[in-house]
Amino acid sequence: MRVVFAGTPEFAASALAALLQAGFSVPLVLSQPDRPAGRGMKLQASPVKQLALHHGIVVAQPQSLRLDGKYPDEAAAARQALLDARADVMVVAAYGLILPQWVLDLPRLGCLNIHASLLPRWRGAAPIHRAIEAGDAETGITIMQMDAGLDTGDMLLIEALPIAADDTTTRLHDKLASLGGRMIVQALQRVARSELKATVQPAEGVCYAHKIEKAEAQIDWQQDAAQIARRLRAFDPFPGGLSSLGGEPIKCWQGDCVADSGLGGAPGTVLRVDEAGVLVACGQQALRLTELQRAGGKRLPAAAFLQSRPIQVGDRFGA
Repeated sequence: MRVVFAGTPEFAASALAALLQAGFSVPLVLSQPDRPAGRGMKLQASPVKQLALHHGIVVAQPQSLRLDGKYPDEAAAARQALLDARADVMVVAAYGLILPQWVLDLPRLGCLNIHASLLPRWRGAAPIHRAIEAGDAETGITIMQMDAGLDTGDMLLIEALPIAADDTTTRLHDKLASLGGRMIVQALQRVARSELKATVQPAEGVCYAHKIEKAEAQIDWQQDAAQIARRLRAFDPFPGGLSSLGGEPIKCWQGDCVADSGLGGAPGTVLRVDEAGVLVACGQQALRLTELQRAGGKRLPAAAFLQSRPIQVGDRFGA
């Protein structure tokens, strides 16, 4: 089976690596154009492109696949590359470009998507973050036959994965990437034997995982402590949690909900400071911050952070 692969970040690179290890022929990879990254803001190839070049695979990086769009020449070149690849199927994982109908129709077996949620819950751009933020007990991977809608295609394989109490987006991403790689190999093997049956997504339970915005980092101490703690885990590594203390911006990376501290204060007020962390009053209950960061500094455990930036009982975050 000849497989064209379309993807960009590490999540997608895990799937491409699994396909190559399983022995699939991958004549062509599509990935987003190189982007500025790092302190020097130099152009950097995506993880998928780097892996493809390491294996000697041809890489196409169109800015759009719309033949009638803003970049018709790039789309036409990509179309020719796809025709030359003579793919049986296209596998898509976090590619970042909308696939027009001509792409969906081109491979003999269509396009299969690796989506990091239990569809139809959390369609859209940020399913891992939103599942943690919402307090979901589980998430998973859905292998889907793509159509023109936003993650609306028929489901081919689905497998659940529990969300641990300490899972951050970084940690859960790695688990799901590994699961997605295993499942897409299994799906292609079964598709080749005509063993997979497509299932229409249920109409109930649809919700959308909207893209994470930098402005969401701002902590609202009026919220309950459990909700803030989930947001800190969901927004690790981006955009983190942000609050001000004495006019200084402080990044808050990790925190534990304390149900009954025996202390009270206005939301944002520091209730206790010790080696275990900085206990802050919330709308309900309290949050013990255990990892913090000053502007331009490193992420530090609370005890190390307090050595360089003392915090006193009665100080108030966000004031």
